[in-house]
Amino acid sequence: KGMAPPQRILFPPEKICMDWQQRQRAGAGLHNLGNTCFLNSVLQCLTYTPPLANYLLSREHSQSCHQQGFCMMCIMEAHVNKVLHSSASAIQPWTVVNVLTRIGEHFQLGMQEDAHEFLHYTVDAMQRACLSGSSDLDISSQATTIVHQIFGGFLRSRVTCLSCRAVSDSYEAFLDVPLDVKTASSVTAALGDFVKPEQLDGENCFKCSK
Repeated sequence: KGMAPPQRILFPPEKICMDWQQRQRAGAGLHNLGNTCFLNSVLQCLTYTPPLANYLLSREHSQSCHQQGFCMMCIMEAHVNKVLHSSASAIQPWTVVNVLTRIGEHFQLGMQEDAHEFLHYTVDAMQRACLSGSSDLDISSQATTIVHQIFGGFLRSRVTCLSCRAVSDSYEAFLDVPLDVKTASSVTAALGDFVKPEQLDGENCFKCSK
């Protein structure tokens, strides 16, 4: 029967523009502040993601944000506007670096970190910022933030009983999909492996309620 529809819409999907709303020249580059290449590469990817950049350039978030202290959306809004409006060839991304331990308490300036892990923590912090002030939301409503609509989705896990063919579905929200790229020949092949059917047995055996 699928998922229940959201009880609240936090950001109207029709307001998300997938193409650049304004023609953008290449913005400023980012200086390496000491092993911050992992951070710089992620920030550049996010800065040039059109639907996210459009929203952050509008400054719509900060105009209505009531968070006290750390807010990842406000941080990203300041960073993206600085990069895309700067006349300098490169800037120092202190706006983000200064809150590194707020993004993930294990991140330390000067240490080499994993870019994918930093992306995961950054997008997750952006999602939490979008949910701030909205309590007791159902899972479908949580997925209506602008961040989840751009980066996220739902994984459906379907278990079929081999005896009576009864079907049981469960849904899990995601903001990224971890793929094993070491053994796959392409991203498509890695996605195929990720969703490949498997037969459960032993301790993992599915207990059918039918």
